[in-house]
Amino acid sequence: MLSDQDRIFTNLYGFEDWTLPGARKRGQWSNTKSFIDEGREWIIEQLKGSGLRGRGGAGFPSGLKMSFMPKASDDGRPHYLVVNADESEPGTCKDREILRNDPQLLVEGCLLACRAMDAHYCYIYVRGEYIRERERLEEAVQQAYDANLIGKNNVHGWDCDIYVHHGAGAYICGEETALLESLEGKKGMPRLKPPFPANMGLYGAPTTVHNVETIAVVPEILRRGATWFADLGRPNNTGTKLFCISGHVERPCTVEEEMGITFRELVEKHCGGVRGGWDNLLAVIPGGSSVPLIPHWECDDLNMDFDTLRDKKSGLGTAAVIVMDKSTDIVNAITRLSYFYRHESCGQCTPCREGTGWMWRVMKRMVEGRAELREIDQLLDVTKRVEGHTICALGDAAAWPIQGLIRHFRPEMERRIREYQAAHGAAKPARAAAIAAE
Repeated sequence: MLSDQDRIFTNLYGFEDWTLPGARKRGQWSNTKSFIDEGREWIIEQLKGSGLRGRGGAGFPSGLKMSFMPKASDDGRPHYLVVNADESEPGTCKDREILRNDPQLLVEGCLLACRAMDAHYCYIYVRGEYIRERERLEEAVQQAYDANLIGKNNVHGWDCDIYVHHGAGAYICGEETALLESLEGKKGMPRLKPPFPANMGLYGAPTTVHNVETIAVVPEILRRGATWFADLGRPNNTGTKLFCISGHVERPCTVEEEMGITFRELVEKHCGGVRGGWDNLLAVIPGGSSVPLIPHWECDDLNMDFDTLRDKKSGLGTAAVIVMDKSTDIVNAITRLSYFYRHESCGQCTPCREGTGWMWRVMKRMVEGRAELREIDQLLDVTKRVEGHTICALGDAAAWPIQGLIRHFRPEMERRIREYQAAHGAAKPARAAAIAAE
């Protein structure tokens, strides 16, 4: 359980002043120059020592990722930091609260992260639907410019220009290389790798893409020390984490908690529990819509961290916790997610372009039971042919929810098929009947 004194996002709910004067009262922008003066290697070593892992979904060690950037003197090319604020994963709403209520943490973090990577330019790519959030962030950046905290010849001694870029509402632009394509004015479609962005990213120059929350916690790690952050949470899963809990709970919310808190404690402490009581829980999607669900019988002592959820064949992802009680039509819920990924596929890769549509059409029939039992295995086989066979992870994101459904709720899918066949007769194959009906 996280104590108030260890919280990083002290204005998460917007009860206090979000502007620069309010941020400074909460301790932001203090000792920033001393961190800059310590230099690149010191900042990176502090982040490595803290155990900070990326908060955007993959959980890659953040200090290590920053260290991949070449030194500025190597070839003379400019370096870029790109902050991914394209928060489009269904169920995810944590970065929104930072942009709204504590934007100076992000702005200060951008300056420090730029120093760690010898970068003088930072782009913040904001989700197309985030209109007010973008306006708030732009105002916060301007306040920092006016106070000479960033920009050319600023008081900290490291030139850093920050640009806020507004996306057009494409989910695929949350993938880092598609985001870079969009920033360059091209169609947002993922690039083949290698080369990796750290070698050839934005405008062909070394670039690193980080999540909003990852960059926003950097200043407090440097102020309080790597050991402080590393002592929070669980081994290899350190620090604090923003969880956004939605669905069938009494009080949906976004909350900062210690990494590794149990799912039950998270829901009962901050959300008033599952609607109808703990025994009414059916399943939870623990990390945004792209990760496989976890059934209620595995949730009693479930730790919310990267490694535990990976071992459960799911993932922490963005820590967007979607709670479903027993009133949920679980097959229909996953079908809706299938439609989302089919709609958002950029169409570049054949397995994703064709597979997402095929999976959604089969799932539509599975909701009513208008299928054959053998089609469950066919559907599972197609998810595995899509997974891992695309340029980016959208194919995986479309496949994993269906895999989780079949893994844990196959009896429910079989029940629907048998009931449909009993009601409509099994003489005519269900698949043929479904095709004729459509």
